[in-house]
Amino acid sequence: MPQSATTQLSLDQLKEKARMLRIDSMRATTAAGSGHPTSCLSAAEIMAALFFHTMKFDPRDPNAVGGDRFVLSKGHAAPVLYAALAEAGVFPVSRLMTLRQLTSELEGHPTPRIPGVDAATGSLGQGLSVGAGLALGARVQKSPARVYVLLGDGEVAEGQVWEAAEFAGHLGLANLTAIVDVNALGQSGRTMYEHHMEIYRDKFAANGWQAEVIEGNDIAAVAGALDRARATKGKPQAILARTLKGNGISFLADKEHWHGKALSKDELAKAVAELGGAPEIPADPGKSYARAELPKPPNFPALPLSSYETGQQVATREAYGNALKRLAAILPQLVALDGDVKNSTFTETMEKAAPDRVFQGYIAEQNIVSMAVGLAAQNLVPFAASFACFLSRAYDQVRMAGISRANINLCGSHCGASIGEDGPSQMALEDLAMFRAIPNAHVFYPADAVSTERLVEIMARTDAICYMRTTRPKTPVIYKNNESFPVPGFKVLSQSANDRALVLGAGVTLHEALKAAVSLQARGIAVRIVDLYCVKPIDAAALAAQVRGAGNRLIVVEDHYPEGGIGEAAFAALASVGAVPAAVKHLAVRDVPHSGKPEELLDKFGLSARHIAEAAESL
Repeated sequence: MPQSATTQLSLDQLKEKARMLRIDSMRATTAAGSGHPTSCLSAAEIMAALFFHTMKFDPRDPNAVGGDRFVLSKGHAAPVLYAALAEAGVFPVSRLMTLRQLTSELEGHPTPRIPGVDAATGSLGQGLSVGAGLALGARVQKSPARVYVLLGDGEVAEGQVWEAAEFAGHLGLANLTAIVDVNALGQSGRTMYEHHMEIYRDKFAANGWQAEVIEGNDIAAVAGALDRARATKGKPQAILARTLKGNGISFLADKEHWHGKALSKDELAKAVAELGGAPEIPADPGKSYARAELPKPPNFPALPLSSYETGQQVATREAYGNALKRLAAILPQLVALDGDVKNSTFTETMEKAAPDRVFQGYIAEQNIVSMAVGLAAQNLVPFAASFACFLSRAYDQVRMAGISRANINLCGSHCGASIGEDGPSQMALEDLAMFRAIPNAHVFYPADAVSTERLVEIMARTDAICYMRTTRPKTPVIYKNNESFPVPGFKVLSQSANDRALVLGAGVTLHEALKAAVSLQARGIAVRIVDLYCVKPIDAAALAAQVRGAGNRLIVVEDHYPEGGIGEAAFAALASVGAVPAAVKHLAVRDVPHSGKPEELLDKFGLSARHIAEAAESL
């Protein structure tokens, strides 16, 4: 692949690059009428040294696997990244003048629509985790590529930064370099540690990093530090760069109250004159340089059929682990992360078969989710698992993964009140709502081992964020091993010409619905049982037809709060095709639960077969 965006430059040439990055960052934000120029000015030497001295990448394909990667964790400084990409030839400088426009790929904060961007940033604190995922992905693929992450000093107050620092130090990710732009100014005032550089240095060093302090607005110091970082073996490197916000412009340097403010045209003219002037940027012809496509899941052979027996008692979380193990044998790009619960999520089943592709993320869910984004950007297929309730801690990271359109796969186990005695702090009762709200996300809720394994395979093939909800209790296998599970889709498990109502369940509640159907049949009442294994997307027209065929009456039973779960998913789907059931019963967990046996809790909150039967009789 090409060596880099440029040939090796002299220090004077690098200084000129930094000067132009300053000018173009200010010109772009003034043209846009908004942005964060002073945050760009402090980082000009850092960006010049990275892009024109250190990094090796192909400007024709800056996201290519095998090339060095860059993550702008301080995403509000996007204009200086765009200026560096333009200076490197990724797109013309004229494109900078479309910053923040509706028809431009150059958004206010970076997204992967832009060549050279692997993950959306702007929600601070997440970039180092993405970088750790990229670096880990390069290691898995035995690539010599390096990863560089630029952070702001304000954002290192975020706990996730230190989750990532601990992980990278523990694994000795020597192909990862973090540069912290310590300009001592946040949005509303001075940062926590201001310019006490030794505090930042000691914190990184304590986590196993090679850490050094430099003058970040000295191009020779930055280039030298990056050279030393590349030569470091066995540990990641942290460069703590002392800078001034607004550096290079007399009326901006180290001045408060300029955060997020574009310069006026007169202020811009004054600032550019201070920097020695620059030729005008030509008009942009309007051609988009957005990436043609983002990484997609690889093709791989069909997963061999499982060998479960009907009626066999298997927890869906256990089937998840079995599926990963079997998938690892045919999908070399498969990697797995776990949050110190591998013996509960059964990620350990894959680990025993493919230990070099399973990584312990420890109790750091935010880092795990963002690392998965980095792994996916290296064209790997990441699965990450924890208890479903703990994934709620990482919702912002899931949200940002959605903005990145990252193909990550998440599994939340131990969902619902049915986990039993551990109590409500361990019960995920909001997770379906959380993941359904992510645009384009696919949400799966299998009821048995066969459907779990088939859906894990589907997740690995799906070009979207996927979430699977698995349960703690063992449930009987109800499907044959050759059953298929189309997406969108559901399964009709029992039906007749005189069904009184359709009972819609998923996971553990589906089995309660099947029990209820048996007891109702003994009383001469027929109900239609439907397994909504795919909660999002839903085949609305097909579901509406099934409801109409069951007396146009609907009973939804779910081990989830009523807000945002399968009930509201089904109601919205039906409404979208103008289908309004004549009668509806929605059985859900309607209060904060507490400890108890699973069957006691299902009954207390109205989810047991007894309550389902009563609901059917009342319609």
